[in-house]
Amino acid sequence: MIEIRADGTRLSASVRALLCGVVEAALTSECASGDVCLLVTSAARIRALNRDFRGVDAVTDVLTFPALEGAALPGPADAYLGDIAVCRARAKAQAGSYGHSFERELAFLAVHGVLHLLGYDHMQPEDEMVMCQKQEQILTKLGYLR
Repeated sequence: MIEIRADGTRLSASVRALLCGVVEAALTSECASGDVCLLVTSAARIRALNRDFRGVDAVTDVLTFPALEGAALPGPADAYLGDIAVCRARAKAQAGSYGHSFERELAFLAVHGVLHLLGYDHMQPEDEMVMCQKQEQILTKLGYLR
């Protein structure tokens, strides 16, 4: 199950469908399944989450909260993979900065979050390269080009 929530903002049916589709595509691309909750929230809320859970008092674009920390998780079909929080304001600003649509930026952040839930990271250059390639493959397949 993929649950899309909006905190302090209204999401259109098309944006909800986009996010569900992108999360599902990212899971499928990794031969994974499981439950994910994606929250689209305000800058103030994501800053509080970042501060409370990571000790970083700053607004960020996306946060992930894996149900299990550590190795990649593609578990049983009924496994709860975790939560993703996306900052709507940062997504809008980044879309403008990068010269693409808000929808493309939301899709990118959702894919990025799913990959984190599945154990991918970008702390080391070689890991970042793998994660970036996977993100671009998924987004390209869905038609979200740069």
